[in-house]
Amino acid sequence: MLVSREGPHAERRFVEFFTARIRNRGTRANYARAARDFLAWCEAGGLSLRTIGPVHVAAYVERLGQTHSAPTVKLRLAALRMLLDDLVVGQVIPTNPAASVQGPRHVVKKGSTPVLRADEARQLLDAIDATTLVGLRDRAVIGVMVYSFARVSAAVGMNVEDYFPQGRRMWLRLHEKGGKRHDVPAHHNAEAYLDAYLEATGIRDERKGPLFRTVSPRRDLSLTRLHRTDVLRMIKRRARQAGLTTAVCCHTFRATGITAYLENGGLLEHAQRIAAHESVRTTKLYDRTSDAVSLDEIERIVI
Repeated sequence: MLVSREGPHAERRFVEFFTARIRNRGTRANYARAARDFLAWCEAGGLSLRTIGPVHVAAYVERLGQTHSAPTVKLRLAALRMLLDDLVVGQVIPTNPAASVQGPRHVVKKGSTPVLRADEARQLLDAIDATTLVGLRDRAVIGVMVYSFARVSAAVGMNVEDYFPQGRRMWLRLHEKGGKRHDVPAHHNAEAYLDAYLEATGIRDERKGPLFRTVSPRRDLSLTRLHRTDVLRMIKRRARQAGLTTAVCCHTFRATGITAYLENGGLLEHAQRIAAHESVRTTKLYDRTSDAVSLDEIERIVI
C-alpha cells in the first residue's frame, strides 16, 4: 500500500486520521472507502504518495464521474482533501494535491427521499399486527421516526432511559450526528406506541439497556440492539404487507413527518429545530408540500 511505503510515521498518521479525527461511524466508513479506492487507483498507475499531483486527482475525479453520481464524487473528493490535508499537517507529504481540484457542480433544491402521504403512513402503521411483540416494536420504531423526525441511527441508538417524563409529557432523547443530544416532546401517538411496547416487553426498568432490540428465533426479546439495516428490512417488509407501492427507506419517515407537519401549518423554522438540522435549507429538502401544487398546474395543460 502507498502509505506503508512511506514508513511507520505515515502509517500512524493515516490510522489516526480515521480513528481520532472522524468520530461518526458512517462518515468513517465512507471516507475509508474513498481513500482505499483512490490509493488503489494511484498504486495501479505506478504513483507513490509523494508523486501524486493535482492532475492525478483531477483525472481520478473525472473517471469517477463516469460511473458515480455527482453527490458521490463530491463526497469522495471532500474525503480525499481532508485526508491529504491531514497528511500535510503531519509532514508526510509536502502539499495537498486535492486542494485545487474542482468537483462537479451539483445544486440540490429538492431531496430525493421517497415520501409517504399522511394516509399512506397511517395505512402502514395500522397494518402492523399490534398483538405480537415484534409488531409492537416495529410500530414504535416507525412512530418515533415519523413523529419526532428522528434519523434511524438516533432511533435505534436510544436506551430505555431516553424515553422519559418531563412535566406532564413524555420526552424522547435522541443522540444525533456529531455527538449532539436532542430532546423532543413525544407525540401522543408515539407515546402510545412506546408505552404499549414497553408494557409488553417488561423492559421499562432496564434503563441502561437498548430500547429497540432484536428478537430471538423463539420470538423472545434479546439483549442486542436493533441495527439500522434491520430497520430497513423491516420497513420494506411492512410496506409490502400494507400494500404500499411507494419505495420506502429509513429516511422516508423523517421526510414524511416533516411534510405532514408543514402541510398542517407548521413553520419551517420549527421543523428545523425538531429535526435538529443545522440549516433550514436542509429541512427544506424534505418538504414536499409543493408537489401537489405542481401536479395541479401540470393538469392545466389541456390538449
